Amino acid sequence: MPDTVIPRGADADLVPSEPIGVEAIEAEPTREERLARLRTVFVGGLLGLALLAASYAAAEIVLPMKPVVDLLTTEIDLGFTKVQFIDIAYLKLPAKTVDTAKKVLNALNRKTVEELREALLDARDDEAVRVLILTGAGEKSFVAGADIGELAQRTAVDGKEFSLFGQSVFHLLETLGKPSICAINGFALGGGCELALSCSIRIASKTAKLGQPEVKLGIIPGYGGSQRLARLCGKGVAHELCLTGEMINAEEAQRIGLVNRVCDPAELLPAAEAMARKIIANAPLAVKYTMEAIERGIEMPQEEGLFLEATLFGLSCATDDMREGTKAFLEKRAAQFKNR
Repeated sequence: MPDTVIPRGADADLVPSEPIGVEAIEAEPTREERLARLRTVFVGGLLGLALLAASYAAAEIVLPMKPVVDLLTTEIDLGFTKVQFIDIAYLKLPAKTVDTAKKVLNALNRKTVEELREALLDARDDEAVRVLILTGAGEKSFVAGADIGELAQRTAVDGKEFSLFGQSVFHLLETLGKPSICAINGFALGGGCELALSCSIRIASKTAKLGQPEVKLGIIPGYGGSQRLARLCGKGVAHELCLTGEMINAEEAQRIGLVNRVCDPAELLPAAEAMARKIIANAPLAVKYTMEAIERGIEMPQEEGLFLEATLFGLSCATDDMREGTKAFLEKRAAQFKNR
């Protein structure tokens, strides 16, 4: 039986609960058939987006900009905090007591993952939010892994459901359509490393430790670690980290491509925000289409990925932001993008 495949853009309710049977698998399409299907989908999407752009232009919609003094803090149940400042949303994972020594290391349990899903949906639907920054509460840990007490009660049936639900939430983050920056401020183990892998960009403190230690507990990564780690860093690196269960430091994580950069602890959030500001300065639709090309294209054969890139390039040429960006460049002034 093949593994269950989670379709991109799917919500938790749409994830199949059972593996797809062999009888449901169609014959492998030819290269020409794949390209024909892809062209059909993209042409339909092009027409739909063109109509959407036309309706926006007719309505003269301008996204709201929040004043610098506007600071919104929302508490969600068990301390999951969303702090939004202008157009950056900070998602800070709450501190949890995870062992008998009462050390606070930010564990992931079902409730926290559910709260994360709600916060992500809120950020996705808030047009003022352009970039997300994820970090952990305190100074010792980003996310130290699963709640072991909760994990120990899992059976084969609810264990699979637990894994599929977590995968769907992390997939939501990965395909949100808005860049996410993970500021790793300490331990990022198990589900914490998998959460970091789901972000667009990862910045680590020099004190950070990363790893997939699930085999030490008699299980395997369940929130996408075996898949995203292999795609990001290569199969050999994924085998080493997942089979040994050993932790690596921030410098080694940067060397193997697991994190983008390393900085001093005091500079972690400023560095994440500085990168967010660079992204926000660019055209919103161009950022969205670029993420689409990378996230979906990496799963395709290169020729199909190139066709996807060309299609999205064409869509970007139809936007008002493209006209403004090129005009501003020629006039030697800062562009005023309006997300349309």
